[in-house]
Amino acid sequence: MATTPAEEESTMPADINVLSEPQTSTETVGIIGLGSMGGPMSQHLCSALPGGVHVTARHAMDVARKVGAAGVWHDSAEDLARACSVVILMVPDMPDVREVLFKDDGLVAGFNGAAREALVVVSSTVDPQGVIALGEELRDATQGRVHLVDAPVSGGEEGAKEATLAIMVGGSDEDVSRVMPILNSLGNPVHLGPLGCGETAKACNQLIVAATVSALGEASLLAERSGMDVAAMFTLLQGGFAGSRLLTVNKDRLVNHDHHPSGAAKFMVKDLGFVQGIAEATTTATPLTDALRQVFIGLTEDGLGDENVTVVQQYLAGQARDGQ
Repeated sequence: MATTPAEEESTMPADINVLSEPQTSTETVGIIGLGSMGGPMSQHLCSALPGGVHVTARHAMDVARKVGAAGVWHDSAEDLARACSVVILMVPDMPDVREVLFKDDGLVAGFNGAAREALVVVSSTVDPQGVIALGEELRDATQGRVHLVDAPVSGGEEGAKEATLAIMVGGSDEDVSRVMPILNSLGNPVHLGPLGCGETAKACNQLIVAATVSALGEASLLAERSGMDVAAMFTLLQGGFAGSRLLTVNKDRLVNHDHHPSGAAKFMVKDLGFVQGIAEATTTATPLTDALRQVFIGLTEDGLGDENVTVVQQYLAGQARDGQ
């Protein structure tokens, strides 16, 4: 793994374990992707696993801060794969998944170098058909030794920190049975069917999230511009059929027009694209998905894509002004 000059001049932080030799335990777990979701997830894995969790990242100091002493450091994904029987990927998208797997010092090189049987768990939100194809490619590249499970999550940064994530799992019964005890430490995993079913469920989840947060943004503007107390209205609605987890978590954001990042809205463009792909494969009409995707494409083009998904409120506010 490439390092910056500053990293090369300093020794590894004292609170990261450095392996001098690969471990061979068949129960070791690694995680790659220590962002706003993967960081808290790695901490829960550290608490749940007697041997801690194996990690690698572009910046060692990030690992020291997010994982601490229970993180077993590796210089590359290849080294990590030599030590682990299960590796969880929490990287942004399929190109990142493929890079971690197939680059010269990636996971496949490590699995093959150690002739290791292993499972790769893709917790990123990716295309369901793409993950099915990836499972076949991964088996071919490792002589059938490495299998894939898809286990995307929902619940946001809050759910990752509290270990209350909804975890949508796809894969064979045998493969999923091996990873369920690990995923249990992160939230509520449910096996939904064969490989790809987890990502299909996540696409459905994102459709519901996009629709709900857009409705909340639109409703907040209607109430605000009608002279209403938006906070009081949302508190009231929480007790009725309009109540939802999204309303509970995002009420203050919408009342205060606070859309600071905690999951970028721009990712909804690809997620809703996955819904459209599933719709084409299943000949399902998706008029709502089609309209919502245009909203998120529009706000991304307006430079709002790096904000929280509640930024749809700001985008719709601008659209209303433009129409006057």
